[in-house]
Amino acid sequence: MDSIQNILLASSGGLQVGSKGVRRSSTLICAPIMAESVDKMLIDMGKAKALGADLLEIRLDHLKAFNDNVDLKTLIKESPLPTLFTYRPKWEGGQYDGDEKDRLDALRLAMELGADYIDVELQVAHEFIDSIYGKKPEKFKVIVSSHNYQHTPSVEALGNLVARIQATGADIVKIATTALDITDVARIFKITVHSQVPTIGLVMGERGLISRILCAKFGGYLTFGTLDSGIVSAPGQPTMKDILHLYNFAQIGPDTKVFGIIGKPVSHSKSPFLYNEGFKSVGFNGVYVHLLVDDIAKFLQTYSSMDFAGFSITIPHKEAALKCCDEVDPVAKSIGAINCIIRRPTGKLFGFNTDYIGAISAIEDGLTGSHKSGSITGSPLGGRLFVVIGAGGAGKALAYGAKQKGARIAIANRTYDRARELADTIGGDALSLADLDNFHPEEGMILANTTSIGMQPKVDETPISKHALRSYSLVFDAVYTPKMTRLLKDAEASGAIVVSGLEMFIGQAYEQFERFTELPAPKELFRKVMDN
Repeated sequence: MDSIQNILLASSGGLQVGSKGVRRSSTLICAPIMAESVDKMLIDMGKAKALGADLLEIRLDHLKAFNDNVDLKTLIKESPLPTLFTYRPKWEGGQYDGDEKDRLDALRLAMELGADYIDVELQVAHEFIDSIYGKKPEKFKVIVSSHNYQHTPSVEALGNLVARIQATGADIVKIATTALDITDVARIFKITVHSQVPTIGLVMGERGLISRILCAKFGGYLTFGTLDSGIVSAPGQPTMKDILHLYNFAQIGPDTKVFGIIGKPVSHSKSPFLYNEGFKSVGFNGVYVHLLVDDIAKFLQTYSSMDFAGFSITIPHKEAALKCCDEVDPVAKSIGAINCIIRRPTGKLFGFNTDYIGAISAIEDGLTGSHKSGSITGSPLGGRLFVVIGAGGAGKALAYGAKQKGARIAIANRTYDRARELADTIGGDALSLADLDNFHPEEGMILANTTSIGMQPKVDETPISKHALRSYSLVFDAVYTPKMTRLLKDAEASGAIVVSGLEMFIGQAYEQFERFTELPAPKELFRKVMDN
């Protein structure tokens, strides 16, 4: 297991300590320019500068027609930023399929005409660097790159690869590997932190996303940010806008604490928007990222340094995460699921559950707006029949929270046995999801969906038919993408009060933010961010 417990001992030098506005990160942001014509490239170059790029990677292999002398002169002369020329052949994942001599000649010409960097593949680097010996302009740098589209090798193999690249005479080492698991990225962090030469270490694919953001913490030379989402030069590239504004990239330094949301799937989560804005507003030196995790125990074991300071946990890891903690809050223990972990100063992991707090208070607020039933002094949930769809972590949390408030509980789940198990534990009734349509022992019930049914992209799905919603006075949906799910639209049409998952999301986020930062949550800001 590649733990990165000691990675950071090597990386805390050279910090540009800065409060708000001062750039902590010395890692450059490079925009790939991949248009099919020089004119379009020039437009994109201007766009990249306006977005905040430091450097432009001009992908010559994307040009449909290329007249090296004329086009290179134009691109270099007209560029608003320093230029990096890449002419990637098909055998290294690029588009160029022509004569190898012509390709290398074009890169040499780019150097002679004033390019700041060129990127050349390890396979041809020796020969290329020998050919420019004694002719290199003073500020010009050669990046020698190696791409692995299959996997991420061991730390030892990566170390040997860096040595091979250095041996070519490279000024900058570039390694791009592929993440089969998010823990693969730790090996690349290890390499960039300990490297004696400027190193670009990136891991492709969604599981490798953190390599593109946290390279600013672990000493990477540059990262790539695309001009538009979906138009990428390698799998998993974030946009320039996200790098700079969602992740506050310029503020990430060796001492920045890392937080994130662990889930599968996870890219839909709005948590990074919320927490990063929150961190910025209170001047807290942290970054919050999406973490696509397959095996949570392996993830926590690998990223075990104090720098990985806290995590939000979402589907499907809420129950497995509990088993990974050194200590668990008693309420979370009885729920059997957690949605948040913090790393204590001792390094021990502490797990707790803020889901039920956010959801139950949102449901109570919905009820007090109209129904004053239940005991006058107690919760409006007192004595009500509370039907929970789903018997996973969130289902347990809501059932437990409602029970605590005096509600009677029924659990509906796709597999009846799981519903029965939870109902027995908590003291309530169980039914299968298929039976829910015909379940109406009384009027004025409360329904809470805790499954992902109806979540983007499957927005037409709903766990219960519209006619069955007439028996409910309030319907809550934990799904918050989209904000108005089909379930909530149907419920509203049936005359029920509806409570969006957004309310639960904001409520549980206040608590997590305060645990992460030990500072008061910026509640107004959180509402504003979620409204946008």
